[in-house]
Amino acid sequence: MASTNAIANIGVTGLAVMGSNIARNFARNGYTVALHNRSIAKTDALLEAHGAEGDFVRTETIEEFVAALEKPRRVLIMVKAGEPTDAVIEELAAVMEPGDIIIDGGNALYTDTIRREAAMKARGLNFVGAGISGGEEGALNGPAIMPGGPAESYKTLGPMFESIAADVDGTPCCTHIGPDGSGHFVKMVHNGIEYADMQLIGEAYHLLRDALGFGAAQIADVFTEWNSGDLESYLVEITAQVLAQVDAGTGEPLVDVIVDAAEQKGTGRWTVKSALDLGVPVTGIAEAVFARALSGSRVQRRAAQRLASGTLAEKPSDTAQFTEDIRRALYASKIVAYAQGFDQIAAGSTEYNWDLHPGDLATIWRGGCIIRARFLNRIKEAYEQDPGLPTLILAPYFREAIEHAVDSWRRVVATATMLGIPVPAFASSLSYYDALRAPRLPAALTQAQRDFFGAHTYERIDAAGNFHTQWSGDRSEVPA
Repeated sequence: MASTNAIANIGVTGLAVMGSNIARNFARNGYTVALHNRSIAKTDALLEAHGAEGDFVRTETIEEFVAALEKPRRVLIMVKAGEPTDAVIEELAAVMEPGDIIIDGGNALYTDTIRREAAMKARGLNFVGAGISGGEEGALNGPAIMPGGPAESYKTLGPMFESIAADVDGTPCCTHIGPDGSGHFVKMVHNGIEYADMQLIGEAYHLLRDALGFGAAQIADVFTEWNSGDLESYLVEITAQVLAQVDAGTGEPLVDVIVDAAEQKGTGRWTVKSALDLGVPVTGIAEAVFARALSGSRVQRRAAQRLASGTLAEKPSDTAQFTEDIRRALYASKIVAYAQGFDQIAAGSTEYNWDLHPGDLATIWRGGCIIRARFLNRIKEAYEQDPGLPTLILAPYFREAIEHAVDSWRRVVATATMLGIPVPAFASSLSYYDALRAPRLPAALTQAQRDFFGAHTYERIDAAGNFHTQWSGDRSEVPA
C-alpha cells in the first residue's frame, strides 16, 4: 500500500532488483518503507506489482524522500558502486541532518567506504557500509548482512537488519562487523571465497566430465549425492540443478550450450589486490580470478588449441574411487579457500584496527549468503575453542579432514596433470598446504640472491640480527 504522508522507518533509493527486493523484505517485516528511484517508473512498477505486501511511501524527489523519514533518518542506497554511489551520497547529505544515517548496501570497495565514512562524519552524519549477500532471493527472503560503521548506528539499525536477515538456529545472519570500511571489506573477502568455491566446483565438474566421461545429468546426480554430506552447501546444491537443466531449444544439457567464458564484476580482483597489499597468500582465490580471466581470452584459446599435449596418461579405470577422490579433493581445497579468506580478514583487521572476530563471521555466513555451507558451523566452533587459531587448517576437525583427504587430493592433481586437464585451484591449494607444512622452504636461496644483487641482508638460523655477505669483495660475512 502506498502513502504520500506516512512517516517511514527506513528509505531505499535505487530500485533495481536488489533494491526492490530488500525494500519488499523490510515491508513484509512490518516496516514502513520510503521508496525513491531516479526513474519514477521503477517506483511505480514496484508499487503496482508488490504494493500490497506492506506499507510504502512513494516519493519522487530526494527532498520528498528524506522528508518522509522518521528521525534519525535511515536511508539504504542500492545503486551501482563508484561514482553513482558518491553522487547519491552527496545528494542525500545536502538535505539530511546531523545524526541521520546513510547506508551503502552495494558492493563498494572498502577503501571508498573508509573515505566516505570520514567525509560524512565531518558533516555530522553517520555512514554505514553494509555488505549484503544472497542475491535476489536473499534480498527478498533473508540475506546475510555485514554492516560496518559507527557502533552507535547499529543500535537503531541492528534490530531492523536482524529482522530481515536470514536466521539459523534462532541466530540472525547479521552482526555489527566493526568500524568504517570493515563491513565492505568482509563482504569483499566473502566474495573472494565465493570465487574460489565456484572454481573448485568447476574443476570437479571438469574432471568428472573429461577424466571419467560423465554426462551432465550423471554429474548432476553426483553433486546431489555430495550435497547430502560434508559438502552440503548452496553452491553445490545449485550446481546439481544447473547440470540437470535441459535446453528447450536443442534438447541438450543447458551447460553444454553456454559459452565457456566466465565474467566477473570486480570483487574477486579487489580481494586479490588487497591480499597482495596485506602480504597474505590467497592462492586459491587468486587462481579462481585468473581462471575467469583466462576463460575470457577467447582469441588466445582458439589459437592455442593445437598446442602439444605431451604423452597423456590413461583415464582412471576405477570410476567410483576417482569420483570419491574428487569429492575429497574438493573438500580439502574448500577448507584451504576459507582458511586463506579468514587469514586475509585477520590481516585486514590488524592493518585497520578493526578488531574483527572470525567466529562471528562464520556465524552470519551460515545462512542467506552465497557461500553458506554446513561446515561453517565447524568454523564457528573452531574459533570458539581457539580465538587465536593461527590458521583454520590447524583446528582439529579441519586437520583431520585434510589428513583423510590428502592422498585423494594428490591423486586428483597428479591424474589431472597427466591427462592435461587444468586444475589451477586444486593444484595451488595443495601446493599452499604443502608449503605451509614444509619444515624448510627455498626462500633461503631467494634471500641469498636478494643479498647478492641488492645487499638486502638476511637472517641466520644460529644468530640474532641481520647479515650481509660481501659478494663483490672477499665474500666475508658482516653484521648489517
